Amino acid sequence: AYGVDGLFSFFNDLSMGTYFARSEVDGRNTRNTSYQGRFDYAPDKWGVRADYLVVGANYSPEVGFTNRTNFDRSYVSGRYSPRPRGSKRVRKYTFEGTFEYLDSGAGYLETRTGAGRFMTEFQNSDTFSAVTADHYERLVQPFTVSPGHVIPKGAYGFNDATFTYGFGQQRRMSGSLAWQTGEFYNGTINGLTYSTGRVAILKQWSLEPSFSVNRIDLPNGAFTTEVVRARTDYGFSPRRFISALVQYSAADHIFSSNLRFRWEYRPGSEVFVVYTDERDTSLSGFPFLRNRAFVVKVNRLLRF
Repeated sequence: AYGVDGLFSFFNDLSMGTYFARSEVDGRNTRNTSYQGRFDYAPDKWGVRADYLVVGANYSPEVGFTNRTNFDRSYVSGRYSPRPRGSKRVRKYTFEGTFEYLDSGAGYLETRTGAGRFMTEFQNSDTFSAVTADHYERLVQPFTVSPGHVIPKGAYGFNDATFTYGFGQQRRMSGSLAWQTGEFYNGTINGLTYSTGRVAILKQWSLEPSFSVNRIDLPNGAFTTEVVRARTDYGFSPRRFISALVQYSAADHIFSSNLRFRWEYRPGSEVFVVYTDERDTSLSGFPFLRNRAFVVKVNRLLRF
C-alpha cells in the first residue's frame, strides 16, 4: 500500500486537504484506490465546507483498516453565525444546513441525509440547539436493531428532530440533555440522552454521569434500550490520580467496570494499574463473570 496526502492552509480561515492511496493485492488490481478532496472556509460569521471521498471495492491496505469500502461520499455544509450587538443574554446564533450523499460502487444510492440546525449560544456559555433531519437508507440485508426485532431489507425514508440544551462548563453541574423524536426506518423513535455530564464534588474530585433511553416502536413490536454510565476521577496531585467507570446496558444485560490508577513518577515516565471486568446480569444469582483483566504497565522516558 502506498499514498500521499497534503494539507494546505491559507490565512486563518481557509484550509484544503487531499490524499490519494492505492493498495496492491494479488487478484485485486482494479478499483483499488481511495482518494479525498476537502475544502473548509470557516471564519467566525460564515462557513462553507465541501468534501468528496472515494473508497474502491478492492481497496484494502491489509496492515491498516477501513470502516467501509466500495462507496463515493459527497458532503457539503453552509453556516451563518451572527453575533447580536448589545445583547445581554445571547452571544451568538448559528444557522447551518448540511447535505450528505453516499453512493455505492454498484451505482445505487445507499445513504442520503439532509439536516438543518439552529443553535443559540448564551452569554453564560449555555447552549440550545434544534436539529431536523431527512434520512434515506437502503438496507441490502436485514438489520437487527435488538434481539427479536429486525428491519427487513429495502429502501427507507424517514425524518426526525433532536432538541439539546447544554449547560456550560463553568457550572458545578454541566452536560448536555437531548430529546430525539420522529421516525426510525419503518417505525418511530423517542429518546432521552444526558451526555458529557460532570459534577464537581470537590476541586480534586468529580463525577461524570450519563444515560441514554430510547423507545423504538416497529411494526413487529416495540422495545426500549437503556444505557447508564458513571465515571469518577480523584486527583491526589497533578501527576497522580485514580478513576473508575461503571456501565450497564439493558439491551444485552451487561454490567462492566473499569478501575485505573495513573502515577507520573517523573516527567514523561508513568505507572498504570488497571482492573476491568464484565458481567452478564441476565443469569439468575450473582452476575455471571464473562471476563476479567488486571494490568500493570510501567514506562520510563530516557533523555539523551
